[in-house]
Parts: sequence; C-alpha cells; structure tokens
Amino acid sequence: MSEKRAYSEEDVGNIVLLEHLNVQVSDQPQAILFYIVGLGLTRDPYLTVGLDNMWVNVGEQQFHLPTRGAQRFAGHAGLVVPDPEHLEQRLESIEPRLKGTQFNWSRERDHIAATCPWGNNFRCYAPSEKYGDMALGIPYIEFLVKRGAADGIGNFYREIFRAPASVEKDGGLSAARVAIGRNQELIFRETNDAIPAYDGHHVAVYVTNFSGPYDFLNRRGLVTEDVRGHQFRYQKIVDPESGATLHELEHEVRSFRHPLYRRNFVNRNPEQTQRSYHRGRDSITPFEK
Repeated sequence: MSEKRAYSEEDVGNIVLLEHLNVQVSDQPQAILFYIVGLGLTRDPYLTVGLDNMWVNVGEQQFHLPTRGAQRFAGHAGLVVPDPEHLEQRLESIEPRLKGTQFNWSRERDHIAATCPWGNNFRCYAPSEKYGDMALGIPYIEFLVKRGAADGIGNFYREIFRAPASVEKDGGLSAARVAIGRNQELIFRETNDAIPAYDGHHVAVYVTNFSGPYDFLNRRGLVTEDVRGHQFRYQKIVDPESGATLHELEHEVRSFRHPLYRRNFVNRNPEQTQRSYHRGRDSITPFEK
C-alpha cells in the first residue's frame, strides 16, 4: 500500500454529497409518526406532498419514502440530532400508536438506537467533533455485505468514482469506508450472517466527474437507467478487475447540473409547542454555530 500523502485528509473525492436514502413504506401515517413525530424531522413542504410519497428533510439530507411494499436494508443509517434527550421523549410518546409494528428504541452507550415500523435501523448521535459542524443530518449509512467483499468494494469506489476509500479490519471481517464530501461516508461492513435479497432501496449522490463513472459502468452494461435529467442509475457494485458482483445497491448518480443540487431544505425545530412557544425559533440550522 502506498504511503499516505501529506495532508491527504484535506482531499475531497469525486462524490461530494450523499443526498438521500430511498426506502419504501407501506403506511404513510405510520411513517409520519416515526420520522416526523418521533425522530423530529421535517416533511418537505414544497415537493412530493401527496399521499403516495413523502420526502423528509434531515439537515442537508433527506429520506424518500414512497408508499408501496415496505423495503428494509441490512445495516443502519447514522443520524446527528440536536438534542438526544428530547428525542427519547418523542420516541416514547409514539410507542402506543406503533404497537404491533417493528418499532423499537433504546438508549445505548453513545447513541439512541431506533427501529422504524418496517425494521430499518437508525443510530442517533449528539453533535460532536467526529461529525464536523453537523448539528442535524445523515453523516453515514452502513450496509452489511458478504464476507470478503470489502476490499473489492473499496477498489470499486477508488478506481471508478475516484473517491477516497479505506478498508479497516475487525477480527476476521473488514469494512470499506467511502469518504463523501466534508463529513459523510458510505460504509460497507462484512458480516457472516446471510444478506437478504436486494429489494430496491437506493441512495442518491452528487459527483463532480459524471462522465468517467458513467463510461465505465455503461461499457460493462451496468447502467440500469440511462442519463436523463442530469442523472443515471446503476445497481451492481463490482470488482473493477474481475467484474464479479460484490453487492447490490442502486445509486442515483447526479451531476452538478442537476437542478436539485444543494437545494435549501427547511428544518423545523421539533421542540416548539403551543404551550412553550418561543418567537423566532420555529426553524433550526443543520450546522452548529
């Protein structure tokens, strides 16, 4: 392995923003209870406001939650939230109405673990130096992958997307960490457990070099949706040399010309109530001041 260059930690790779995670839900009222009332997030007031889909703002990121057969990904999403103490109170308040679903939550050593009604897992952290100046957002998503896949996945993102990627060892298993922008990551952690069949959940990312990854994936027949509206999609993460499939996760790859790039997201202050209202505190910033 080549020696680390001086100040390489200041480098930003080709993937500059992880914008959203899309997971289908089967019931919008239950999704509102979990994501809006429980987690304290904000329904996008401008786009996708019907009954068939909901976009949920999390700082500068989003969850997209179409109403269809529910999807579940193996792993968890990390969230930074302004006040974990109030988060506990909100999660406790929604317990009765989500009884009979897979909803659950617990206080762990350094985070609050929460499971949505359909079994997707989240770890909610207080703001800290580890996540830069992020006060509200999605700093990482961790996906579980089969044993032996991490090295090839790291190579895929380094070679195809020119993204800084490292592989860390944990006993006999490994994890590939793909750096995104200032303070985000995609993590692919190996497990000995069986990986559920891929069900169509996806992530959306923005890249500075759009044509390079597209050319590699298109020449190998891996593009699943061709360029339209400044974006394309692919699903299979492959070994760059052998072409063997290492993991499946649809990526919605967007260029900087995409009209939604760095769109301003409204984030409400979930601690505002009618009984304890403070003028001028309806919204919160996703960054620590």
